[in-house]
Formats: sequence, structure tokens, C-alpha cells
Amino acid sequence: MPLTVAIVGRPNVGKSTLFNRLVGRKLALVDDAPGVTRDRREGKGNIADLDFTLIDTAGIEDARPGTLQARMREQSESALAGCDVALFMIDARTGIMADDERLARNLRRFGKPVIVLANKAETKAAQAALDEAYRLGFGAPIPFSASHGDGIDGLYEALSALQSQMTPEPAAEDEDDKPLKIAIVGRPNAGKSTLVNALVGSERVLTGPEAGITRDAISIPWKWRGRECELFDTAGIRKKVRSGGKIEKLSVADALRAIAFADVVVLLLDASSPFDKQDLHLADLIVKEGRAIVIGVNKWDVVENPNTTRRMLDEEVERLLPQMRGVPLVTLSGATGSGIDRMMKAILRQYDLWTTRVSTGKLNRWFEAALTNNPPPAVSGRRIKLRFLTQATVKPPTFVTFCSRPELVPESYQRYLVNDLRRSFALPGIPIRLLLRAKRNPFDKDD
Repeated sequence: MPLTVAIVGRPNVGKSTLFNRLVGRKLALVDDAPGVTRDRREGKGNIADLDFTLIDTAGIEDARPGTLQARMREQSESALAGCDVALFMIDARTGIMADDERLARNLRRFGKPVIVLANKAETKAAQAALDEAYRLGFGAPIPFSASHGDGIDGLYEALSALQSQMTPEPAAEDEDDKPLKIAIVGRPNAGKSTLVNALVGSERVLTGPEAGITRDAISIPWKWRGRECELFDTAGIRKKVRSGGKIEKLSVADALRAIAFADVVVLLLDASSPFDKQDLHLADLIVKEGRAIVIGVNKWDVVENPNTTRRMLDEEVERLLPQMRGVPLVTLSGATGSGIDRMMKAILRQYDLWTTRVSTGKLNRWFEAALTNNPPPAVSGRRIKLRFLTQATVKPPTFVTFCSRPELVPESYQRYLVNDLRRSFALPGIPIRLLLRAKRNPFDKDD
């Protein structure tokens, strides 16, 4: 159910202005004279994807019983009794007054969550009121401007957190009940089919010294330690200039489809010639498809000087695949079965990261720090404004930010944000998508 949100505060702090902004229409009368609002007014409020019932109330002040002001107070208190959360507005220009402190004591009687909005906080002079607001006992105030919409992202974050606490998540299908789709891809003769047979414990697919035995992307149901999986053995993908014949082209297309539909892709390299140009091309293709990836180095049982070779491989991964920073590299042998457990653990770990969802609150705290540490560049003397970040989806983790001029944000700056996201939220080797949307204010319906 949507939240019911009551706006409360002493007279003339901007409650009706906020009400009009959140419902998207000028339903409530607004004037500089205090006491314009008398009855409580309800409307359907909205911020981005968050819908709620909004109640505008009269200013709550002391009044003699039986007077108009007393009846107005009763209406406001009735709204408080029926709401899920109170937006307690204060005036950041005047600071905390005795009426604010009395209202704070009154709000505590209702036992409802309270969000303090320090309205009219457009100037530096408002900082003193923000500091004073802590003594009201409701935590950090949100600097706000009901007239201009500044701070509405902070309000969205606070209301979203309360919504998630009060609304039980709908019963979702357990991801563990779905087969984990694993595609094994690589150049011809890298040992893909041998690895598949080692995983399933039988000669399920043809193997041999000849390159190109596998033509179709073979789907094999399989279970690893109780986890349902679906393996895809694919045809070896050669360099385009060397590809020939209709059957091989169809086989390659089938392998590419397997990548697109997989959850995790194992890019299998031949330890005798790792990181061929075609391996790098496949790695880039997997990242563009947004799949989770694990690099397997096969035929490790015949490698001489494994410690030296392993150090070299780790250095090559960092140098050649910067777009996959932190991707796990597992050494193994399909012929002997060594390293298979390590590979499967890496696959499950990457799948968990691939389905990670980060809270909006954590994202925007990180986003503010990232923009402060490295501000967006200026274009034609005007700095690009990035504001508010949210995660749109998973598989892969996809984030959306709202930007004044997205077409002018350099690719280098987008890479900075993606790399810092990956580092800050521990998403090594996971493809991350960052989408820039052209809106000055994502919450303003007139924008």
C-alpha cells in the first residue's frame, strides 16, 4: 500500500507550496499571510517512481478550546493520527522557534516516523538552522526548497526507505529454483567439450584433437552441489577472416546466442597461448552483452613453471582487460578435473554480484562523494550537472543518473564513475551500465 504522508509545521513555513509541488498541481492556496490553510487537504503525491497519499495540514499552534484555531489544530492532529509518516517543515531562514519545539514534543506523542524538512534553505545563512534542527530529536534535517525543488532527491530517499520498511516485499520466485545458465566459450580446441564432460562426469559431448568438432550450442541440464544448472557447450569461435563455410558461420551464430542467454560465461583460454586477439574480442563481446564472466585457463596440468605463468596471467588480465577489472581468473584442467571446484565457486560468486542491488541511499552518498572528488568537466564555460542516481535493474547492475546535457559527458568521466562504482560497492569483474538521462530535475513534472 502507498504511504500516507502528512505535512506539518507552524504557519507560513511552506507546507502548501510543498503540497502543490508533490501533487503536480496548484491545489492548495499559497500566500505569504500565515494561516491560509484551514482544512486538511488530500492529494496523490509522486516523486519519480514513488507514489503516496499526501495530506496538507493547517499550522499547528496553541489555541483556546472552542476557537477556530483549536478546530484547525484538531484537523491537523487527526491527519497525524492516520498517517504513516510526518514531514515536519521548519523555516531555515528564521531558525528553530519555540513553536517548532512545542510541535516536536507533540509529534513524539503520535509515535510516527518524522522527516524534518528545512525549507527555504537556498542561502548559506540557512546552515545555522540546519545545525539547530538536530535538537528537535528527529535526526538530520533535509535542506530543502519547496519553491525550487532543491532537496527533493533527499526526500525521495527518506520516503523510499520508509516505504520499503512498511511494505512487505512481494513473494518473488526464488532465484535458486531457476537453473543457473553457464555458457563455455573460447577459440577452437581450447578444451571446452573436455571441460563440460569433466563437469557432468560422463562423455556427454564429442571430444578429440581435431578443432571444430562441436557445431551446435549443446544444452546440458546438470546439478552442482544441489544447485540446478544448465551448461552450454559452444562451437569454437575463430577469427572472422579465417571463418569459412555456411556451417561454421551458423555454429558461431549459435555460440553467440548462447552468450546472450547465459547468466555466467566462462571464457576458456588455452594455457599454451592465452590472450590471443580472438580471446580479447570474445571478452569484449561478453561485456557488451552484460553477462557475468569468469576466465578459465585450461590445460594447466601441462604448464611448466606454474607460479611464474600465473603471475604473468594476472598482469596480462589487468593490462589487456581494463573494462573487466577484478574479473576472476581460475586455472584448471578439463582432462584431470583439477580446479573445477574453484571455477564453480567463482561462477556462483560472480552470479551473486551480477544480481546485486544497491540501496538508493548508499548510491547517492557515494555519488555525492564521487562528484566532489572529481567534478564533471565544464563545457563551453558551463559545468555539467549530474544529480541523483538510482539503480534501474540487475543482470547486469544498471544505474541511471539525471544530467543537464548527457551528450556532452565525456566517455572518460563515465568510465571514472563506473570504475569507482565497481570499487566502492565491491563488484569486481562485473559489467556495469550507466545510463544518462536528459532531465534538469527528474522529479519536476514540468521539466
